[in-house]
Amino acid sequence: MHSFSEQCLDMARSMLGHNLDAIQPDGSILPAPGEEPRPDEPGHVALALGEYYRATGETTLKGYDLIDLAARCITAQMFTEPPAENGLAYASLGLLCFGPSKERNPVWERLVDETRERIDKALLHRSDYDNHWQAFNIAKAVARFSLGLSKKDETSRLIERLVERINATSSTGFFDDATTGLGGNFNLYGVMSFSFIRSALQLHANSGVRDRKLPTLRTYAEKYIKMMPDLVRADGLGWAFGRAAGVYGQMHCISLVLQGLRDGWISDADKPKYFDLLRRLFVFFYQTYLDQEHGFLDLRDPERTAYSHHTTRMANFDAARYLCQWSRLAKAVGMTLTGKPEAPRTTGRFIIFDKNSRKEQGLFVYKNAETGLHAQIPLVGTGANLTADSLPFPHSPGVFDWPNNIYAPILTPELTIGGQVLVPAFYGRNAVTGLGLRNSFFFRYEQPELINTKEELQKGVGSVKVQWTFTGPQISVEYTFTVKQPVTLDKFRYQIAIAAPHSRYRVAGMPALGEHGHRCTVQKDDFQGVWQETEVVTEDPAYRTNFGKIHYIQTLMRDHPLNMRPGQVYRFVVNFEPDVVQLDG
Repeated sequence: MHSFSEQCLDMARSMLGHNLDAIQPDGSILPAPGEEPRPDEPGHVALALGEYYRATGETTLKGYDLIDLAARCITAQMFTEPPAENGLAYASLGLLCFGPSKERNPVWERLVDETRERIDKALLHRSDYDNHWQAFNIAKAVARFSLGLSKKDETSRLIERLVERINATSSTGFFDDATTGLGGNFNLYGVMSFSFIRSALQLHANSGVRDRKLPTLRTYAEKYIKMMPDLVRADGLGWAFGRAAGVYGQMHCISLVLQGLRDGWISDADKPKYFDLLRRLFVFFYQTYLDQEHGFLDLRDPERTAYSHHTTRMANFDAARYLCQWSRLAKAVGMTLTGKPEAPRTTGRFIIFDKNSRKEQGLFVYKNAETGLHAQIPLVGTGANLTADSLPFPHSPGVFDWPNNIYAPILTPELTIGGQVLVPAFYGRNAVTGLGLRNSFFFRYEQPELINTKEELQKGVGSVKVQWTFTGPQISVEYTFTVKQPVTLDKFRYQIAIAAPHSRYRVAGMPALGEHGHRCTVQKDDFQGVWQETEVVTEDPAYRTNFGKIHYIQTLMRDHPLNMRPGQVYRFVVNFEPDVVQLDG
């Protein structure tokens, strides 16, 4: 068996080999059938080619001149109108991969004067962001100085500015990607930002800057690394909630953990645990997203989909880039595909992302050693771009599923009052977790003010208390609503999605629902909802997940008015005892 490092390079070669013909003569990227191109794709491609060159030193692949292709893609990215700053960051790092000295950079030599001037102008343009796009500014600063286009190095200042904003928006140092709404959009882009910045620093011409800023990066990136043992499921599923999970939920996590191992952020005592974690993350990535027969990344098909902004072409080049990085990192850390798996334990943990007088946000992670259920309940904002994947219910693909890219009140009661659609999501107060009766784990929070799906607090309307309880194989959730003034409930909705794992792309040991399903019972419903006829959505392309097809939607609904009175408590209690089975693969 090849070493892990060689395996990664073989896969990168295969992926690039299947996608290089998509690079057009003008450097634009031909999209996969049925998809639209992204304006930043040439930049992603340029960085993938640059990382391949760094990993192998090769300038040709499958008869293609990689230097020429990189020059074309960089040129196309620089002349994209309006400029795509993320693409500029990727393209400039791609150029830097071929050498920091312009005089000895083979790609720079191929660029015409007009393109060189455009690069100079694009990299000198300063901008400022409150979200993950600031990572792209840092990368541009690295390239600007390292390529000799500016004598002033702004890398350190931009990293400090990023850190100041993290501290201003998170009491515990996690990355808030929100620019609008309530705030607290703690998602996978935090992992991506630190991984991307770390990669950029590795290319910095002044290694002293890298050495000075690594302790700063470690303070924040380490928080995500320490989450991983709780986050990663036994079958290798990584980050499972929020936008852009799926294949990137595997790739970003693998990259950050490998970088942490390379930089000495993980103790020798913990290395066997993290080697096993990486093995599981990688196997899930390999078996769930790679077309083994042809050797390219398969993102969408009739059974599953991906984040709407991620194209198949971009994901293939990103995966090739990451594989090249993993190959180099694996050599540096002596990575093997063996490790010491931890004995399964039943645990419940609430990771606090932000806690202040206005809101509390975080992630509750529950693992059951007996049933194999592993669930992530996010209590986070969405950046006012609401889809079902950020709602606070147990995210456990195969057991508790949700449709990708669309909003539906999955396992979350939705109340429409006065034209406002309200859900007990996005934020909490007095969030606590602990052990209850009969060795149960509970997670509870309250909302002093109800909030609508646009993340706007509806002051003076009412409040809600929520409690999830996990007792052995049983799960219970109780919502307790009260109103502060007489109001009319126009509509009540609650939905359950029933999905099947992918028929081909699956991992041995992946949990799934058995023949008895969720075994759902509504214990108390003061809204007097009625189960609607089960909706069959097998043929509806909107109802797909990152991992398989949703076949049925069960909806509990009250569609006629209910006069809600202050002082009266309205309870909604649902119990589950999911029949969890493990797939053979």
